[in-house]
Amino acid sequence: MNQPTPAIVAQDAVRRLPRLALWLFCLAYVLPGFLGRGPWKREDITTLGYMLELARGNSDWWQPTLGGRGPEVDALLPYWLGAWAIQLAPDWLSADWAARLPFMGMLIITLIATWYGVYYLARSPLAQPVAFAFGGEAQPTDYARAVADGGLLAFIACLGLAQLAHETTPALAQLCFVSLLFYATASLPYRTLTPGLAAVAGLLGLTLSGAPSMALALGLGSAAIYLLEPGSASEERPRQKLRAAGVLGITLLGALLASLLGLWQWRIHLPQANWAEWQSLGRLFLWFLWPAWPLAIWTLWRWRRQLLGARLSSRHLWLPLWFVLVAGVATLTTSSSQRSLLLALPMLATLAAFALPTLGRSVASLIDWFTLIFFSGCALIIWVVWISMQTGFPAQPAANVARLAPGFVHSFSFVPFVIALAASLTWAWLVTWRAGRHRAALWKSVVLPAGGAALCWLLLMTLWLPLLDFARSYRPLVQQAAIVLPAHPSCVSTLGLSRSQTAAFTLHSDLPLKPSESGANCPWLIADGEDPRTTAGFVPGKPWLLRATIRHPADRNEKVFIFERQAR
Repeated sequence: MNQPTPAIVAQDAVRRLPRLALWLFCLAYVLPGFLGRGPWKREDITTLGYMLELARGNSDWWQPTLGGRGPEVDALLPYWLGAWAIQLAPDWLSADWAARLPFMGMLIITLIATWYGVYYLARSPLAQPVAFAFGGEAQPTDYARAVADGGLLAFIACLGLAQLAHETTPALAQLCFVSLLFYATASLPYRTLTPGLAAVAGLLGLTLSGAPSMALALGLGSAAIYLLEPGSASEERPRQKLRAAGVLGITLLGALLASLLGLWQWRIHLPQANWAEWQSLGRLFLWFLWPAWPLAIWTLWRWRRQLLGARLSSRHLWLPLWFVLVAGVATLTTSSSQRSLLLALPMLATLAAFALPTLGRSVASLIDWFTLIFFSGCALIIWVVWISMQTGFPAQPAANVARLAPGFVHSFSFVPFVIALAASLTWAWLVTWRAGRHRAALWKSVVLPAGGAALCWLLLMTLWLPLLDFARSYRPLVQQAAIVLPAHPSCVSTLGLSRSQTAAFTLHSDLPLKPSESGANCPWLIADGEDPRTTAGFVPGKPWLLRATIRHPADRNEKVFIFERQAR
């Protein structure tokens, strides 16, 4: 017998969030971070460097290289998408802006797939609220729509999503394809064609984006959940087996494709047995997944009877939980822990959404108060620092900026100021609305977290964008180097430059770079000075003369040496 559901929801609590407001909110979150900024170090500009090499015909499409080296992530599709966008873009659109267009689309697809994934899971019979004796309980479709609204808001509220979801890296492509696979497995019992196409795109795209092992684990787990879930009727059982076989077949096809392309590159990095590293991982899980993880834990507790019921009967719990567990294991066993944990966010937000029908008034109030204090405080700090940079009052924030980013000159921009002011006023209105009598909506408890996260991200990408571009871009470093080098050198050798530094000189200058290993007899040499091992065995002197030591203004530990070849 099925365990009783903990969700007790009346029809007046499932009022829908206005679609126009939801779309505008999503666009206000997506556009900042893609528009207006330069490529940041390190992964963001490194990926762009590989795309430029492909677009210019300097690299093999099946084995992308940058400065003679392959990428750290064994991916193909993200680099292809960016290179195609650069080739198809008009001349007036810069390469970095063109490369962001497909990634902007992938973030939008991620948001849509997350909403529909939560929606179809909420339509599951065991996810429905308790039926009232005299009627008045939430209708299935309205209930699923309200839970999906809450899941999408919880997803946007996650602190770890903001920066990584706005970079042109394979991590965002993996997030998109994981979301597509999640939507496909959630909606297969209700539709066939669209989920089937989404499953193919998700599994194959995840494989080509550098995560074939995760695609294999997620595909096998999803097929097992379908196979073990008891059918509601005898005629449903063959359909379940067919769905499981379909997911399994696509999964094996992706594994075969990864084998043919040589994408099975294991890079296991287990955490060290020391307290400092485990503390770092704990802080990562705490803040990166906030505020979805407390709600997800609440969901597992309140729905524990269904979760631990006969076999895998609660697909709306087991499916997102499996995705979260796979991403969590990848986080603990890879060096790129943040980018692996990013893939857990849509499904963790799904689990958080099923906590909303079970929250008491006191818990909801606690969430609101904490969110109000936290995000209002963050927004206030952003405004105070910006005002200090503009006016010099208060003096200390401007002094801190001058100390951390020497050489940065701030200027006033009217359009970003208006956007930031409008966002702040909207936040004030949202707080007023939440404190009013509009308490019936099921998604009300995640409105302030999502709104606060979007507000702070938008303020950073408007008021602080010039400062962040100066501090996180390689452009100041390349510009200083360009002053030392002649206008049009025949070629410039490189020694020990990182992938991101090579990409920066490729993007921000027209220097004909040649790796020193190529044997090119170039009159100039750029060598990395951040790590002494990169210049081991290289002694300045004949035939090389040190001309300059260039340091990044905002990172004094990052420097490059510029040498000129002396005539014999």
